Amino acid sequence: MAIAYIIDAVRTPRGRGKIGKGALSHIHPQELLAQALNRLAERTGIDKRDVEDVVAGCVTQAKDQGADIARMAVLAAGWPDEVTGVALNRFCGSGVQAVNFAAMGV
Repeated sequence: MAIAYIIDAVRTPRGRGKIGKGALSHIHPQELLAQALNRLAERTGIDKRDVEDVVAGCVTQAKDQGADIARMAVLAAGWPDEVTGVALNRFCGSGVQAVNFAAMGV
């Protein structure tokens, strides 16, 4: 059996704010997550080719955050095509549920 690890976790700021007014309103949500993924890889020194799956908690999976934002962010971050992604919604508990879901995969 291969040994797997959850080595770190990151989160993005909570929201984009009002269009044209919020500090993040010009950043697409998948780009925000892509930046977080790349910073995580830099911070840990992990080779992106060794990552099998990205699990993301996302409360409102609609509009810009729809279409499996985890997978879209993997592609936007320039990670290998073989890295899969899954987004899940459990409202306020989305982040905790994402960690639990990832742990079940280990």
